[in-house]
Amino acid sequence: MTDLHPTIAAVTDRITRRSAQRRAAYLDLMQRQREAGTNRGNLSCGNLAHGFAASGEDKPAIRAGAEMNIGIVTAYNDMLSAHQPYGRYPEQIKIFAREAGATAQVAGGVPAMCDGVTQGQAGMDLSLFSRDNIAQGTAIALSHAMFEGALLLGICDKIVPGLLIGALRFGHLPTILIPAGPMPSGLANKEKVRVRQLYAEGKVGRDALLEAEAASYHGAGTCTFYGTANSNQMMMELMGLHIPGSAFVNPGTKLRQELTRAATHRLTEIGWTGDDYRPLARCVDEKAIVNAAIGLLATGGSTNHAIHLPAIARAAGIIIDWQDFDELSRAVPLLARVYPNGAGDVNNFHAAGGIGYVVRELLGAGLLHGDVLTVGGSMADYSGQPVLVDDALHWEAAPETSRDDTMLRPVSAPFSPDGGMRLLSGNLGRAIIKTSAVAPDRWTIEAPACIFDDQDQVLAAFKAGELDRDCVVVVRFQGPRANGMPELHKLTPALGVLQDRGYRVALLTDGRMSGASGKVPAVIHLSPEALPGPDGVSGPLACLQDGDMVRVCAVKGEVTALVDPAEWAARSPAIAPPPALGVGRELFALFRHHADEAEKGGSAMLAAMETVV
Repeated sequence: MTDLHPTIAAVTDRITRRSAQRRAAYLDLMQRQREAGTNRGNLSCGNLAHGFAASGEDKPAIRAGAEMNIGIVTAYNDMLSAHQPYGRYPEQIKIFAREAGATAQVAGGVPAMCDGVTQGQAGMDLSLFSRDNIAQGTAIALSHAMFEGALLLGICDKIVPGLLIGALRFGHLPTILIPAGPMPSGLANKEKVRVRQLYAEGKVGRDALLEAEAASYHGAGTCTFYGTANSNQMMMELMGLHIPGSAFVNPGTKLRQELTRAATHRLTEIGWTGDDYRPLARCVDEKAIVNAAIGLLATGGSTNHAIHLPAIARAAGIIIDWQDFDELSRAVPLLARVYPNGAGDVNNFHAAGGIGYVVRELLGAGLLHGDVLTVGGSMADYSGQPVLVDDALHWEAAPETSRDDTMLRPVSAPFSPDGGMRLLSGNLGRAIIKTSAVAPDRWTIEAPACIFDDQDQVLAAFKAGELDRDCVVVVRFQGPRANGMPELHKLTPALGVLQDRGYRVALLTDGRMSGASGKVPAVIHLSPEALPGPDGVSGPLACLQDGDMVRVCAVKGEVTALVDPAEWAARSPAIAPPPALGVGRELFALFRHHADEAEKGGSAMLAAMETVV
């Protein structure tokens, strides 16, 4: 076996030492949960009768309590293309469970918010905090103590992190996440981007834009670009929480159904009554979290996981930070270019060799922990690809060589020697930049600041021609406490136009950029955010003024206001705009007021939890 890369070993060791106290407390709690907590055997007769009253043909088995009863937590709705396929999954899973001598019940449903629908709209202010709401909903579902295992049905941006955070509070249960797969490829991504930029310049109208968008997002399944949703699926594979190779199989296929059957059957094999008990708490350990980060870096995945992965880790008593990401990024080569980092989408990536190829390459180079406890076997099993042979599920080896080296390459000849995610720090705070889609000659931008309080102001200035110059576009008061940290995705076409016109531009924000951030350098998640914290102190970004020279440099890891220190110290911070009202945002005021910084996950729920656990 190849020795583990020393940087990966060192970062993992540091995370383990840093997390030792919290991790031990978490595992102790999970052991007590297994012995005396959420356990069907501890229910009273009245409790149990309520739990199986409407279970139909499964009632005798659930009542007897001799076999596993699986709790299904589903994020189904039929507005989201990614989640629409889940509608029939519960009935299928019940059949598959009976085949394995088990039973299954829908434990509960959780919301599944679509960033694609709310992007640039008021509803996006609820997006980040929907993750905590989903975690709470998952906990409510599993709190009934009726289950010895859990299947989680969710796929998109905040849904998978939320499901996993909630399920980790029931970490004594074996748990498998079941994806539904990406929709078939639609309009070529290059053409979609072309139409978006033409619309931003006013050269085509809404009808042409809508036609292009509808041709791109056209059917059931996950959107095919490599944003947060598909990065979720990759991470679940690299953490060993899927049936191997199941991430990018299209919905509505026989292979997709057989993978769901395999997940259900497998769950019954790793329960606590057998000799292969694999509880979620033990599967999600420090090495699994590091593997997820490595997969993210090796494939150019979504920067949103610089927030979500620390939050998932916290739920398992593990502490990671952006320094860990930065150091791992310098050791892990970029093996994939999937749109928006390349021309092809996740279907093309899967056809080229997909996650199985990536896992084998990383393991072979000592760039991945192979000794993690997975739900599907060993980590090496995730280097296979599922196929049907005479309608039966089998796994074959991933291709020895990439089937398309424009989007998937070996460790020996990567697209880049590093993973393309950098920690920037300076007198403005700490931030993340993703460089994997940015040309190297734009990794350093030094230009005057143009300051705005929301993205609509930016677009108005763009349309008025006020940004036709070198500039660092600053959008502040966009952090978790200010407005829920919405993504600023609708700035991408306008900033892309400015860059194409020859200007040196960058985005700097305490908000989020989409998981589909692209060719324009975007310095995001800046912490501390501009809005004053509980101590009444504003983040440095609030002191920045129009015209200040700002340097962002992914080479040196710098985000700095080039202002005389004495003048900087004497400045008063800008006044934040009042909180926006409507679209239910008032209901999330509690989350905003108590959220911690992005580097810890931007969660009020986790911050409060750590005061009692």
